[in-house]
Amino acid sequence: MVKLRLKRMGTIDKPFYRIVAVDSRKKRDGKYLECVGYYDPKTDPLTLKVEADRVLYWLGVGAQPSDTVRSLFRKAGVMETWHNLRFTAKTDEETQIVAETEPVIIDSEIVAETEGVNE
Repeated sequence: MVKLRLKRMGTIDKPFYRIVAVDSRKKRDGKYLECVGYYDPKTDPLTLKVEADRVLYWLGVGAQPSDTVRSLFRKAGVMETWHNLRFTAKTDEETQIVAETEPVIIDSEIVAETEGVNE
């Protein structure tokens, strides 16, 4: 399973983190598949850079973000975008499919059917 999680970098008192896509069986700081952003909690306004298109790709193929990464994605607005892509697109497709499969009954057809039965 692929996870989106933090990889610690930096020195002892100056950590920063890369947000990476990694196989869940790898170590915290082990080899990763792709770096999708970074997070520096030590700067006064914290620094957070996320490549939203790559994050949405990894979420789309089933990657699971860790709790901390999920909260960082919320701050960056990526989770809202992901939610909108998943649910608004699905509801639009569902309404289109339902509209195509539901038979449309017009009053004139009903009248024509009843006339044929009476004859």
